[in-house]
Amino acid sequence: MSKPSDNPADPFKKALSDTARTMADAREMTVSYSVDPPGLSGEAMRLPQITRRMTRDEVLLARGTADSLALRHRYHNTATHARYMPQGDMARELYQAMEDARCEAVGARYMPGTAGNIDARIGHDASRKGYAQIRDRQDAPLPVAASYMIREMATGRDLPDGADHVLDLWRGFIEERAGGTLEGLEDVLADQGAFARFTRRMIEDLGFGDQLGDDPDDTGDEDEGTEDDSEDQSEEPENPDSQGDDDSAEDDSSDEDGQSQDAAQADLAVDEDGEDEMSDEAEMPEGEAPMDPPPPPPHSEASADYKVFTTANDEEIRAEDLAEPAELERLRAYLDQQLEPLKGAVSRLANKLQRRLQAQQNRSWLFDLEEGTLDAGRLARVVANPTTPLSFKQEKDTEFRDTVVTLLLDNSGSMRGRPISIAAICADVLARTLERCNVKVEILGFTTRAWKGGMSREAWLNDGRSLQPGRLNDLRHIIYKHADAPWRRVRPNLGLMMKEGLLKENIDGEALEWAHRRMVGRPEARKILMVISDGAPVDDSTLSVNPANYLERHLRDVIAMVEKRRAVELLAIGIGHDVTRYYDRAVTITDVEQLAGAMTEQLAALFDQDPRARARFSGIRRAS
Repeated sequence: MSKPSDNPADPFKKALSDTARTMADAREMTVSYSVDPPGLSGEAMRLPQITRRMTRDEVLLARGTADSLALRHRYHNTATHARYMPQGDMARELYQAMEDARCEAVGARYMPGTAGNIDARIGHDASRKGYAQIRDRQDAPLPVAASYMIREMATGRDLPDGADHVLDLWRGFIEERAGGTLEGLEDVLADQGAFARFTRRMIEDLGFGDQLGDDPDDTGDEDEGTEDDSEDQSEEPENPDSQGDDDSAEDDSSDEDGQSQDAAQADLAVDEDGEDEMSDEAEMPEGEAPMDPPPPPPHSEASADYKVFTTANDEEIRAEDLAEPAELERLRAYLDQQLEPLKGAVSRLANKLQRRLQAQQNRSWLFDLEEGTLDAGRLARVVANPTTPLSFKQEKDTEFRDTVVTLLLDNSGSMRGRPISIAAICADVLARTLERCNVKVEILGFTTRAWKGGMSREAWLNDGRSLQPGRLNDLRHIIYKHADAPWRRVRPNLGLMMKEGLLKENIDGEALEWAHRRMVGRPEARKILMVISDGAPVDDSTLSVNPANYLERHLRDVIAMVEKRRAVELLAIGIGHDVTRYYDRAVTITDVEQLAGAMTEQLAALFDQDPRARARFSGIRRAS
């Protein structure tokens, strides 16, 4: 028999897990409790942690979250949701928020007890995000307000404090723009497909119709008509354009030849001083321009074959420009709260790294010099024998002082939850520790501006859908910390990684090339680039219209270029996925909690003065 647990929260957790499985109609669902953000992934549900104290707020939040996720699992169809998914950022957020509200409202009708629990969760979220203190409508999220409107109309329940304030700020705008559409809510609430079409009409009413993309219910009649028209057009030119072409081809060519020869002779007679130049031009093949325009520069230094459909919507942006200072402070506080259980372990690792680096800062001197700092230890010889000359010394600089370290963090959606939290806090620790040791640190992140291609894909669709257009999404490269910026000024910036909706797709090759370009321009003698990622580059929009290994092949090309040039020392840490197939110097960790140790150990090894220790690190291929 197993020993009974002495945690008073365990019976409640078991009861809540069983209830969630029943409500979700998924007996095999795995339910876990964690400090990570709650969520639902397939048959796995993650709920907020419940401590031994079992406070009222903890219990209500866990119950409300469990009910919300269980109802979404039961009443939500992923295929239907994906079919009607809009393309633009704001349209997608509106679409997803209103679908969540629909699932909860339908569940409340059949299981009324869930309504109070979900209200508690909504109230908790509103309090945590400070909705009650918002004064300007533009600071209140419209998708959240729209979901609250659906919930209020479908259930007839008053919203919790804070949530009602957000809805009140947007109520007039929503009713004015989409009041007519909202009247049909009752007819579509129970049918997800009908509700998805209803939601798309709402999005169009609210002014974001340009972000909807193609209508999934389009029967294709227009396409067939277009094809018929194109066939007719392709047949028409054969008669009028081809008539007389064969007969007149020789005459036209002879006339053109004669004209070009006359023109060449006239040009040669214009200026005797330019005789050499004109003779060179006359020797060029007939009809060829004197000089072809230079080809456009390649999109990648590593591979001339790598194409990008458009860079017009790419952005390189500072973290502080993606959120208000107050929001960054709030997100940073949330990050600190998430990592509270790891604070002790992280502090020990930081101290260990600092001791390793400072041990190499022990002063090393050159003695018996004729100039420098007076060597007080040798003064006794002068006192004993005044004829002995004074001795001076000079301090030798340690190698790692003239060094810059760049941390390139994968900000893709697959890093959501504990991986991105761990990566953020470890970047925090390394930046603070290395700064104390006079080593400059730059922290960068990479993701995309949108899911499913964003504005680049819209431009491609409007441009005729060319074959294999290359990278087809809008890049977002984020600067969390410049190498020259002191840590105390940019500390809140890492909280941005906790921002909902920031983490999207990952295009590793261009991000690595971007970080490499920034480092090459630095004045430091030694440059170290550490990449933290959880797998291969993935962008659905790009891979859907290019070869399946398009992004992966470019990443390999960039890595080969960086390692061949040897201006930057490159290493990588893979979280949960093997990245040794890409990087020569790589560590793969199976548990994200190993990340802090892997970063500090391998970075300390790079600074090791012992060539044998550095050689051992150079051969690392897997986690110890």
